[in-house]
Amino acid sequence: MATPTLRQLEYLTTVVDTGSFTRAAEQLHVTQPALSHQIRALESAVGGPLLERLPRSVRLTPMGRAVLPHARAALAEAERLRLVARRTAGLEEGELEVAAIYSVSLGILPPVLRLWRHQHPGVRIRLREYPHADRLQDAMTAGRADLAVGPAPAGWEGPIRELGVEEFTIVLPADDPLADNPTATVALTDLADRAWVHYAPDNGLADLLDHACAQAGFHPQTAIRAEQTSAAPLLAAAGLGPALVPANIIPPQFDGLLLRPDPPIRRTLTAYTRTRPDPLTVAFADLLAQQARVNPAALSAAATLPDRTDVPARGQNRTPHARSSET
Repeated sequence: MATPTLRQLEYLTTVVDTGSFTRAAEQLHVTQPALSHQIRALESAVGGPLLERLPRSVRLTPMGRAVLPHARAALAEAERLRLVARRTAGLEEGELEVAAIYSVSLGILPPVLRLWRHQHPGVRIRLREYPHADRLQDAMTAGRADLAVGPAPAGWEGPIRELGVEEFTIVLPADDPLADNPTATVALTDLADRAWVHYAPDNGLADLLDHACAQAGFHPQTAIRAEQTSAAPLLAAAGLGPALVPANIIPPQFDGLLLRPDPPIRRTLTAYTRTRPDPLTVAFADLLAQQARVNPAALSAAATLPDRTDVPARGQNRTPHARSSET
């Protein structure tokens, strides 16, 4: 049985993406008979039909649906190999694909990207954002990025770098009655009867909020669901309900009340790659870890949150909430 070629895999993904042999042939700058011949050769190589021709489109067969993710991963890996070869040859240009959950792209990544651009001006960064840690891990498994930044992946076989612990804060409007709390903390049970600024179901912070509230003994009522993580603190400050957000995404001079959950809610953030990352990917992971180490406030945003060192917090010896997957 012949081995599928990268060209055949490219032809397959292009037909699927365009939904048409005609449009795929135009995009690939080949004739339609030549494209059809290569698809048949690929089907012969894998041992079965991959595409079904419909009157005005094409659809994947069950075998095609199984093969397509591997085809995309193989093409992505081939592109990375090409870039690695160029870097090894001493070229000062290339492209690094970084995947992150939404809150990371709002919080810890921007200052790292700024420093990276200063150190490596010829290397382009392509940022891919995902609402949930599971989708982030799936994207890495499928070969869509060189490095991922988010909660620790389950069962990951490649290198994982722990960056630090991310703190969460409760956001309320500035005139909320809890603004008089001298400890600048709040127990989730004190908010059990309120309707929350929740997150869209596919946003991992929805899981985290539900999990934290469940540990506190209640299920959060929903006032509104935010699609974008960045919208949650703004909606909460506007009085639509309390929101649980990563402290490091709160903008400077934020016009809202910030309270520390008691007990604290935290999660560990990591950077992870596949088994054998190239030197450029390793360098970016090193920079992430270095910045998290020299500037831990980038994760906790400690300067943003109220200082509670002067007043003992309620339940300060209790075990912190477990984290969940997110964004």
